[in-house]
Amino acid sequence: MGKEQPTTGDVVYGGAILDEWIDVNDHMNVAYYVLAFDLAIDGIWQQLGITQDYIRERRLSTFAVESHIEYLRELRASEPIVITTQVLAFDQKRIHQFLRMYHADDGFLAATSEWMNLHVDLNTRRVSNWPGDVLENLETFFRRQQCHDLPDRAGRRIGIKTPIKAVY
Repeated sequence: MGKEQPTTGDVVYGGAILDEWIDVNDHMNVAYYVLAFDLAIDGIWQQLGITQDYIRERRLSTFAVESHIEYLRELRASEPIVITTQVLAFDQKRIHQFLRMYHADDGFLAATSEWMNLHVDLNTRRVSNWPGDVLENLETFFRRQQCHDLPDRAGRRIGIKTPIKAVY
């Protein structure tokens, strides 16, 4: 596994840290990292054809079923960010992707987020197969990213390396 490169993956979101995202510690609050990554997920959905019209007309959408965020460096009000995604795997109903949040000017990796999403039929509220056109877009997106290695931070679990006491 190689060292993370600035803006590894496809850019799916860009913006600045809003004042209302700042907490009492004078940095971006954890809840807004989730929001920023969720906005980035919407960015990949647009590229795959999962638009508002798609959801409204086909009654199909995606649900997040798991995510994991690592906070690596703090971000402050008005600082610019860019978020990229790398599709790690997909099947007929699921997508596993790894997102990176970079400081857009300084280039440092501020946070990562790993997500698992399911494709869902909104009429039945059950997991369903990707339609052919979305699956084709997903395959194209995935093929384009084959130049990227598996991220070093993917698949990590929370734990203390040498705890005083633990149940694990």
